[in-house]
Amino acid sequence: MNEDRYSRRSFLRRGLTLAGAASVWGAIRISSAADKPKDLSPTTPDQALSELKAGNQRYVTGKNMHHDFGPERPALALSQHPFAIILGCADSRVAPELAFDQSRGRLFVVRLAGNFADTNGLASIEYGASVLGASLIMVLGHTGCGAIKAAVDVVTKGATLPGHLPELMSYLKEPVEKARSEPGDIVANATRQNVVANVQKLQTSEPILAGLVKEGRLGVVGGIYDLATGKVEILA
Repeated sequence: MNEDRYSRRSFLRRGLTLAGAASVWGAIRISSAADKPKDLSPTTPDQALSELKAGNQRYVTGKNMHHDFGPERPALALSQHPFAIILGCADSRVAPELAFDQSRGRLFVVRLAGNFADTNGLASIEYGASVLGASLIMVLGHTGCGAIKAAVDVVTKGATLPGHLPELMSYLKEPVEKARSEPGDIVANATRQNVVANVQKLQTSEPILAGLVKEGRLGVVGGIYDLATGKVEILA
């Protein structure tokens, strides 16, 4: 591992000095700025969000762009340059690349049931933003989320779950508790609370993400994917 390689990409600009000869980032770094293709990828948070919105509109209306995956394989084998990071749920019905009509290499997707940022997910997101240069993070919840429903049962009915599921529930109990006092459907409200909480967590995450947000190089937004329509509602 080589911390110096990682620092050259993201931390040197901010005056951080990293010591030692090992870094996971350096070992898995994909490419340098010199080999970044001259494409039309969004380069700012606002541009990235506009592209996601436009892609979702194409998906909803059935006007998806045709992606010929064959010719792009050689370039993708050498490097990746995603413009956005999606923190999404592991639900098999929610596929970010399809929902936002994007080809491979354009979205850096982190998925787990309940779309929350634990330590490992946060590290992956830091890598996508700081090393790969993505300019937007979207926390993407969805309607009818099974993880949220399970958390609601744990909080409101005292349900017990097997295996490692209780550890997962520990990240979702707070959004459910907040949703209990709100009118309307508790699952829908808890889904929104969970998205908002994780947006706030990522916006203020030190030492990497908060600095990029403050510099205006990274945006963090929330979204709710509707299983029935495919439309993504953007949360402020």
